[in-house]
Amino acid sequence: MPIKIPNNLPAVNILEKENIFTMDEDRAYAQDIRPLRILLLNLMPTKIVTETQLLRLLGNSPLQVEFDFIYTATYEPKNTPHEHLVKFYETFADVKDRKYDGMIITGAPVEKMPYEEVVYWNELCEIMDWSRKNVYSTLHICWGAQAALYHYYGIPKHDLPQKLFGVFPHTVNMKEKMLFRGFDEVFYVPHSRHTDIKKEDVEKVPQLSILSESEEAGVYAVIDKTYRHLFITGHAEYDVLTLKTEYDRDVAEGLPINIPVNYYPNDDPQKTPIVRWRSAANLLFSNWLNYYVYQGTPFDLNRLSEDELRGIDGDGI
Repeated sequence: MPIKIPNNLPAVNILEKENIFTMDEDRAYAQDIRPLRILLLNLMPTKIVTETQLLRLLGNSPLQVEFDFIYTATYEPKNTPHEHLVKFYETFADVKDRKYDGMIITGAPVEKMPYEEVVYWNELCEIMDWSRKNVYSTLHICWGAQAALYHYYGIPKHDLPQKLFGVFPHTVNMKEKMLFRGFDEVFYVPHSRHTDIKKEDVEKVPQLSILSESEEAGVYAVIDKTYRHLFITGHAEYDVLTLKTEYDRDVAEGLPINIPVNYYPNDDPQKTPIVRWRSAANLLFSNWLNYYVYQGTPFDLNRLSEDELRGIDGDGI
């Protein structure tokens, strides 16, 4: 949360140079407070696991947040009980007349397929286009990030020679951006994917900036020029045993799979994995929720169409 300080206090300039978010008295008194409305488009097959991972991180905030969950109507999930979907989920048709402060589009295990061959591709494109006018800030994760970068900017994905699998070190390119406020010089993020986007493809698009990357894992975080659409290629939300579950599954099925990098002590799958990414994960999601949703979204969500191209306070957070 921001520090509220007296108007024109000399310390403001120093604090802002140190990337400490401040709010003067005039702005603080003018703020209206209400719960944030977040929409989760869950494309993962194990929806209960994914929603739990994300809610755990988004709940680590003093902000009051309300969630709606949707899945694609053009594909019936096979790994989530129908009763769970009926009780807790809606489809796009149910929510398209609503507006939201924030939205998360998850990854999906379809990355080896061409985008247009994914059964719900047309529906996903419709949802992404809808989000531009009905959601203040959207966070795209892993395949969801690749899909959005392809849909909006034509950035292709490329097959990797082998699965990128493990927990990799990352650095921040643009330290002045608030998404990585409080991060260490080097931080770790889990990745589990067969495809990648190339840095040179992103750099060709003037509307995009690369906020973070990894020598081993490539481009990690991308943001658009309005500072309202973020694309994250890794899985900061993963639990401690998520990579172990994937590894054990592939081993049991006789599939080619390497031991996940930087995960087991001494690369021994019989030992308990080491968590290297939890603090960075909590910071990532709390920073998004605070600086890219709460600090910018209008109190009256019906104003979203007016603010569509404004960005967050126009100041490049």
